[in-house]
Amino acid sequence: MTKITQPQRLDLIPPSAPFSEEQRAWLNGFFAGLMSMDDAGVVALSPAENAAIAGDADDGAAPWHDPTLQLQDRMTLAQGRPLRRRMMAAMAQQDCGQCGYDCQNYAEALFAGKEERLNLCAPGGKDTARMLKTLAQERDAAPSAEDASLKSRGPEPKSDRAHPASAPGHSRDNPVEAIFLSRRRLNKPASEKETWHIELDLSKSGIDYSVGDSLGVFAQNDLGLVDQIIAMIGASPLAPVKGKSLREALRDDCALSPAPDRLFELISFLTGGEMRAKARALAQGEDSDNDAADLDVLAALMKFPGVRPHAEAFVEALEPLQPRLYSISSSPKAAPGRLSLTVDAVRYRIGKRLRNGVASTFLAERIESNAPLKVYVQASHGFSLPSDPNAPIIMIGPGTGVAPFRAFLQERQAIGARGRNWLFFGHQRSDCDFFYADELNAMKSSGLLTRLSLAWSRDGSEKFYVQDRMREVGRDLFAWLADGGHIYVCGDAKRMAKDVERALVDIVAQYGARATDEAVAFVAELKKSGRYRQDVY
Repeated sequence: MTKITQPQRLDLIPPSAPFSEEQRAWLNGFFAGLMSMDDAGVVALSPAENAAIAGDADDGAAPWHDPTLQLQDRMTLAQGRPLRRRMMAAMAQQDCGQCGYDCQNYAEALFAGKEERLNLCAPGGKDTARMLKTLAQERDAAPSAEDASLKSRGPEPKSDRAHPASAPGHSRDNPVEAIFLSRRRLNKPASEKETWHIELDLSKSGIDYSVGDSLGVFAQNDLGLVDQIIAMIGASPLAPVKGKSLREALRDDCALSPAPDRLFELISFLTGGEMRAKARALAQGEDSDNDAADLDVLAALMKFPGVRPHAEAFVEALEPLQPRLYSISSSPKAAPGRLSLTVDAVRYRIGKRLRNGVASTFLAERIESNAPLKVYVQASHGFSLPSDPNAPIIMIGPGTGVAPFRAFLQERQAIGARGRNWLFFGHQRSDCDFFYADELNAMKSSGLLTRLSLAWSRDGSEKFYVQDRMREVGRDLFAWLADGGHIYVCGDAKRMAKDVERALVDIVAQYGARATDEAVAFVAELKKSGRYRQDVY
C-alpha cells in the first residue's frame, strides 16, 4: 500500500488531542498565523474582515462537522466562517437526518429564511436551539454582503429521498402508518439493560427502505405524566387546543422533557418578585439553583407552584414532540414487507424521578400488537454497503450499534456477496447481553460471518471494550484494511467512537509502520474515500 505522507507544518495541536486530522490542520494553521505576528506593526484583522476572508476561501470543508465534539469546540472551529457555516457548526450530530435535512441544508434553509424552526436538531436539544437563536439574531441585525448574496440564493436543491417535502413515508413531515407486530427482549433477566427486538409490517404503508437507512418513529407521551401536568396547571383535560383536547395535544404533539426556554418565559409573565427573576434567568440559560438539567415540564411546574397558564398559551410554549430515529436492523431482501428495529428502553433521571425515553419505552412497553404507528424512512447519508460485493467489511457495533450490521449481513447473504465479513460486538455480560447470539453464531458456522470478535465489559475484573479487542487483533485488522476493507462504526459518539478511532490510528501506526501523523492521515484518507463510515449518536 502506498505510504501517505504530509507536508511540513508547525504542529501546535498534539496528535492526542480529540480532533480529526482536518480539524488539527485547521487549528494548527489558525494558531500558527497568530504566532507569526510580530511587533513590527502587524495588525490583526477585525472579526468582519476575518469572516470575509474566510468566506472567500470557504471551499466546503467543515472541520466542525464531527458528532464527538462539544458545541463550544464546534463553534471555535467555525470561528470566522460565514454565518450559514456557523449555523451548521451548531448542529450536534453528523447528518442524522432527524431534522428532515442534512446538517448543511438545515443551516442553509435557516439562513435563507426558508425554515423558521430553530429546534429541529434533536441531538443538540436546547443548547443547539439557543445557539441558533443567537445566530439568527445576528443574521437579522447585520447581514454581511456575502451572506446577503448567499441568502438570496437559498439552500442547494436536494434529492427527493432526503427532502422534507418528498413522497409519503420518506420525510418526518409526511409520515405513514406501519403496523406494530411484535417485540421480544434481547437481554436475559439478569441484565442491567433493557433492549428489545421490534418487528413492523410495512406491506400496506407504501414505503420501502435500503440497508443503512433509519426509521423515524412518532411516539406518544405517557398519559399518567400528561394528567399530572394538566392537574398542575389547573386546566380541563378537554380544553380545546388547535382542534383537539389539551390531553390529546400533550400526549401526541408536545415534548415534555426538557423544559424549554419559552416555558420559563411564559412563567415569568405569570409570577412576580424572586420567582419572576428565577424564571427569566432560566429562560436565558442561567442556572442559579444548579437544577436546570433536572427540569422537565412537570418539574418546572413544581418549581413554580401555582402558575395557571391558559391551555393554549401553555401548549404554544412547549417544543414539538420530535420523532426518534432508529437504525434499521433488517434487510428488505431477507424479509419483504417487514422491518426490524433494535431498541433500548432508555431511562434517565429528572430530579428525584425516573423518566423513560419516550419513543423507546413506547415501543418496548406501551404499544400493543397490530396497532398503527406513524413512521417514515430516513435515507442513509452514506452508511451503506460497498458497491463491490467482494470488498471485505469490518463492522464495529457494541450494544444497539449492532442493528445496521445485522441488516448488512442479511443483505450480503441474500445477494450472495462473496466479500469477507468481520463483526466486533460488545456489551456488559456475555451470559445475558449477547444480542442475536443464535443468529450470529449460525452466520459464523455457515461462513457468512468470517470473524466474530466479542468484548464484555463486566465479565472480568477489568473493563474490556471493543477497542481493546481491536488492539488485540490489530495485525489482522490492518491486513483487512490493506486488502481494501471498509470499516463501519455504529453507536455512542461521545466515548466509543472516539476510542475506536484512537485504536484504529494506533493499529495503523504499529502494523503499518507509520509515524503517528501518518497514521492519522491514513485514517483521514479512509474517511475521505468512503472506506471509514460512522453512524454515531
